Amino acid sequence: MKCGFVTIIGRPNVGKSTLLNQVLGQKIVITTDKAQTTRKRIKGILTDDNGQIIFVDTPGVHRPLNKLGEFLLDEAKVAVPDADLVLFLVDGTEPAGKGDKWIVENILKKSEIPVILVMNKLDKIKNIQRVEENLMSYKTLFEENIPIVRISAKTGRNKDTLLSNILKKLPEGEKLYPDDVVTEESMRSVAEEIIREKILINTQDEIPHSVAIKIEKYEETDEIDRIYATIFCETKSQKGILIGKGGNLLKTVGTQARLELEEIADKKVFLGLEVKVEKDWRKKDKVLKDFGYYNPEN
Repeated sequence: MKCGFVTIIGRPNVGKSTLLNQVLGQKIVITTDKAQTTRKRIKGILTDDNGQIIFVDTPGVHRPLNKLGEFLLDEAKVAVPDADLVLFLVDGTEPAGKGDKWIVENILKKSEIPVILVMNKLDKIKNIQRVEENLMSYKTLFEENIPIVRISAKTGRNKDTLLSNILKKLPEGEKLYPDDVVTEESMRSVAEEIIREKILINTQDEIPHSVAIKIEKYEETDEIDRIYATIFCETKSQKGILIGKGGNLLKTVGTQARLELEEIADKKVFLGLEVKVEKDWRKKDKVLKDFGYYNPEN
């Protein structure tokens, strides 16, 4: 029996969360086309007859512009040393860039953890020569040869090949989680993320990056879950956009989030949302900690 931790790391928007949802066969992390969709490490647990793989999804690695950005970078960094294996996920539609080189030089090469280079988005590339050229640009970032798997996280192409390569690298060991557990995330955390996802989908420009969600109260009964959440933004103008004309945008976000939460909870959900301004919250350590953006390891 194989069992171990696998950290997924890469630049923003390379498909880390999409890959995790794909291998698990269900959605446990939110995905959008916007950078910084993933803000915290999230575990996804795959158990089958061959063993148990505990995946750790991480925020996209980018240059931090504020305290929140520093937290996101730390979330990716601290997930590597504790792993048995690292998946370095890259966008196969383009050659290696400065961000990829920075990850290799500053995170992967400073660790003894084995790495698999996973080339994603093959569903978007028709030119085989271009694929090989892009692949070579990533291979040259490493001094030694490392395993390479080409995939499409969106379609599931070569998913089994990737899982087979992962299991080869994991140690022998007993399962750490029951077979039916796919994540450690609580329903409070799930609710926060789903509300934030609906905001990301329905807003543009700076709004998605300026929003934090806090669950103020979560009341659970057999018939209905009652969730009261606050959406924090940084300016009054952002608050106006989030509420929308006649409250339309807030109503849309609330309805979309509630319907998805009802599917997950398999019962009725009442979702109460309000919007508040917390000026420059992304720059304040105390507020970030209150919103759950802090690393106990630090």
